[in-house]
Amino acid sequence: MTCYELQLTPQPAGLPEEVPARVLIVDDDDAQTEILAMRLGRLGFRTLTAASGASGLRQARQERPDLVVLDVRLPDADGMEICEQLTDDPATCMIPVIILTGMERPDIVRCARQAGCRFFVRKPYDPNALLLLIQSALRQGQEWAGDEAPPC
Repeated sequence: MTCYELQLTPQPAGLPEEVPARVLIVDDDDAQTEILAMRLGRLGFRTLTAASGASGLRQARQERPDLVVLDVRLPDADGMEICEQLTDDPATCMIPVIILTGMERPDIVRCARQAGCRFFVRKPYDPNALLLLIQSALRQGQEWAGDEAPPC
């Protein structure tokens, strides 16, 4: 088949194309951020990145991503505090947050839950497991969006 024989299938009028989910990655490790963003981009996600807590908060409030992947150790803030600010703000409280951390504290999961986080992953993580969690969190976020009262 030559390029001249390629036929496009018309889309029915009025049906919107599926909008890719937007994932904000807040992590000061450039290599980790780049790898995750590239991997998610290949899977059809639109990624935004921030290397600090302040930048992540600003982007979350301005861009309203569908999901935030948030590191705990940031150069300017504790990721738990950023998560708490996101869940306390009516403009961002319905955005699911996945906390990523390499911390080994025994109470880290409890602290994440207290900060309002519903999803938690320890570093190093299995990229496939993180992808499954991202998909699950996005589905849950869509369910929250359909509810009358937000979960926050």
